[in-house]
Amino acid sequence: MLRLADIMSTEVVTVSPDLGLRDAMDLFVAEHISGAPVVSGHQVLGVVSTTDLLAFAAGLPEAPPLREPPSDMGERETDGEDDFNEAQAAFFTEMWEDAGADVVERAASPGSPEWNVLAEHTVSEAMTSSLCSLPPETAVPMAAEYMKERGVHRVLVMDKERLLGIVTTSDISGAVAEHKLTERRFVFGKPQVRADGSHW
Repeated sequence: MLRLADIMSTEVVTVSPDLGLRDAMDLFVAEHISGAPVVSGHQVLGVVSTTDLLAFAAGLPEAPPLREPPSDMGERETDGEDDFNEAQAAFFTEMWEDAGADVVERAASPGSPEWNVLAEHTVSEAMTSSLCSLPPETAVPMAAEYMKERGVHRVLVMDKERLLGIVTTSDISGAVAEHKLTERRFVFGKPQVRADGSHW
């Protein structure tokens, strides 16, 4: 019987609850992962996934629309101080020149000020605090059923409160592809292979 302990990844990427959401996104991209356990010290607090991050980002208020300068600003006499103040205001206007841009334009420049709002929020605000975990001796088919019922793509492998590893749907599909879930029994020994690839 194939157990979770046989296929789990033990080098688990974890994140702190205080990590900024933008940093979490960068970490997921760098590590080629779609989620990670949220750990403080040795305590597992929850899990954060790309789905959680997208859902949180979608709930944030939209960026302010681009505002045209008022057209009724009549000419007035200015001194040097007013010119200095206008120069300062122009600096902040230029910083937000992409304000009000459509999603395609904003996605093309994720370093823009509108996107940096994610850096102001932490993983603890977006994570899922309910844990989907199983002990290491759990049979892989049972774990697959558990994951299907809960609609999750990863399960934490834990010994009571201690995190041992993680198993993803990719790990399970890999085990299936490598025929690790099937047992072959041969009454007369292993089959022999002919030159044409057939068995006898």
